[in-house]
Amino acid sequence: MARKLDLNRAAVRIGSAIGKADRTAHKVAKAGAIAKEELDSISKQIDRLKRQLLKTTKRLKKALA
Repeated sequence: MARKLDLNRAAVRIGSAIGKADRTAHKVAKAGAIAKEELDSISKQIDRLKRQLLKTTKRLKKALA
């Protein structure tokens, strides 16, 4: 009977470890998705700023010419 109890305890420990690893993996995946969205947003902002800078440069060149 003691042997069965030891196996049961070992199974519980293994299950707990797997559960913790699974939760951590989900957290990492979620953080990665959020980081990707933020990176896309920043990339779009940079593109808008580039276009704005080009327009401003053209206007300045015309004003100085």
